[in-house]
Amino acid sequence: MVNALTFTYVDEAIGFAQAANEVNMPVMISFTVETDGKLTGGVSLASAIEQVDKEASVLYYSINCAHPVHFNHIFDEDTTGLLKKVKGLRCNSSKQSHAELDEATELDAGNPEESAQMMKELIEKHPQIISLGGCCGTSVPHIEAIANIL
Repeated sequence: MVNALTFTYVDEAIGFAQAANEVNMPVMISFTVETDGKLTGGVSLASAIEQVDKEASVLYYSINCAHPVHFNHIFDEDTTGLLKKVKGLRCNSSKQSHAELDEATELDAGNPEESAQMMKELIEKHPQIISLGGCCGTSVPHIEAIANIL
């Protein structure tokens, strides 16, 4: 399986998935969302999944490079059922936006236990989520906190 991480636009995800499909390689796509839970440009994650699925075959989707506080609400608001295809989370340790992180002069490591607890709540409510990890700012305390919630 090939993994494509940190996609912010639907077209790049479609292109990657189609390329993988052409060589019969299973694919996982991971989208990055902004603080409002949407992709760059305001596309909802459900819409992104729908668009990719119309053009290519994807085993499952993931969210990465965002703190759980930025996207936890989108699962409860999903009326399409498409977010059931989200099976992985690789969360940032910081609650800051991507723009704030880009401008930061010091690492905001966030709160490992709080982030892990939010992930736990998500996987309890959405048992299709089977893969957890970290992205920007993640360190040993974050991974330990994730391991402790499982």
